[in-house]
Order: sequence, then C-alpha cells, then structure tokens
Amino acid sequence: MAVTASLSCIRLHDLSPKPQHFPSHSSSSSLSSSFTQNPLQTHLQLRLQPIRSAKSNLPVIQMSMEAGVGVMGTKLGMMSYFEPDGKVVPVTVVGFREGNIVTQVKTEATDGYNAVQVGYRRVRDRKLTKPEMGHLQKAGTIPMRHLQEFRLVAVDGFDPNQKLVFEERFNEGDLVDVSGTTIGKGFQGGIKRHNFKRGPMTHGSKSHRALGSIGAGTTPGHVYKGKKMPGRMGGTKTKIRKLKIVKIDNDLRVVMIKGAVPGKPGNLLRITPAKIVGKNIPKN
Repeated sequence: MAVTASLSCIRLHDLSPKPQHFPSHSSSSSLSSSFTQNPLQTHLQLRLQPIRSAKSNLPVIQMSMEAGVGVMGTKLGMMSYFEPDGKVVPVTVVGFREGNIVTQVKTEATDGYNAVQVGYRRVRDRKLTKPEMGHLQKAGTIPMRHLQEFRLVAVDGFDPNQKLVFEERFNEGDLVDVSGTTIGKGFQGGIKRHNFKRGPMTHGSKSHRALGSIGAGTTPGHVYKGKKMPGRMGGTKTKIRKLKIVKIDNDLRVVMIKGAVPGKPGNLLRITPAKIVGKNIPKN
C-alpha cells in the first residue's frame, strides 16, 4: 500500500503544470532531446508555439495565393459574338466603372503577408463611414465602394493610388477566373435545388414532389449532416475558372468573356489571371 501511494504521488507530481520556457525554432536539437525525455510536455509546447516568419516576429498567415493582380468589373449582360470565321460564341459583356485603384500595399514586414488592396466604383463621400474615408484619404484616392485584396508572393511595382488598367494586364485569348455572387433563388425544394426526380403523377401515387426518406429510424436515429434537403438556394460567392477573353473593346471600355459568369446584370465581378498549376502556380 505504501509503495502504491508513493507511486501515485510521483505520477500526480509529474502531471502537475509547471512554468516552462518555450524554446524558439532555432533550438531544434534541444527540442528533440526534450521530446525523448517527456513527449507529452514537448507536444504541448509545440502546439502552443505560434507560427512565425523567418524575417519578422509577425505570425505567418497561410492562404491561397493569386496568380496575379486582377481587377473588378460590372456585369452588363450576355450576347452572341461572331468570330472572323463566322463561328458564334456566347459571351458575357463586362464593363468598368471609375476605380480599380490601389488603395493599400501590404507586406510581410507590416501585415505578415503580401497583398495588394484595390478599390472600385466611385461613390459620394456621405455613402462611406469616417473610418473608410480616412483609409482612402491616407492613400490619396477617391472614395470608392468596394475594396478587395489580391494576395501575392511579391508586391514589387505597386504603389498606393496606382491605376490598374485592364488592357495592360490582360490580352485577348488569356484565361481568367471570374468570381461573383450568384442570383438568389430563395427557399427551394429538392427538385429545383438538387435536381431530384419527382414521383409518378398518376396511378394513385401521393408522392409527387416530396423529398422522400431522409434516413433510417432507430439506427442511427438522426439525420446525417450534409443531407441534401430543401433550403435557401443561390446568393453565394462562386468562381468560374479558366474562361477565355474573346474581345477587349477600348472604345466602349468593355471586355467580352466566353461563357456565363455568376450574378445578374449590374453585379460586381472579380477578374483574376487563371490559376494553372505548373505555369503560374507551383506544383507543390
């Protein structure tokens, strides 16, 4: 009994929290030796240590990088475009309001990551809050409604109040990624929302457009998460990848992109260079 009591006291003493000095990333040898002595304690130290960049003490922010700086535009509608050989191509016409001006350049030294913030669509001063106005006045730009970031590997060559011209960054034939907000459909059933089949309309069937069974009874006794059921449809951010630029009209200040893009006429669109693995995006 005495031996058991002493062992329990020793175990409780070992598990009691003690103030520890968290080692830095440079002391990898000491960390590996401590792991062999007390693996649980070393694991907790690694979990509590924030990820820091090699150049500064700011935490490293991990996110998806863009293939390049893009622009924002306004969807005008769709039309048919006739190529010189007579082929008909369905295109989306995108126009540009006043804007696409760099409002802030973020670097690893100041913000922990590299990004270029761009503003779009000029509005009246009273349409913005005082913090928004102060942010834009600091960059020396006009008041703009929309602000979006383009996260890059390097931000060399960008300055605040720099105008981004679509013709200088894109050419006809380039592939782009277009993102926007889809048209909201409201609350819809399973047939419209998930393309379910309806039941028979005759021969005594009473299940026409009903959802049907959503799971078993006693086992598991609940509905699994992610079950396709009626709910709100549309009104979400969607990206259409690798769309081809068919025509750039400098006189009308519009660009024609092959295919359909999210949203209805008048919606905001974000146009960026298409991400192609091995070309502008590393394979790893």
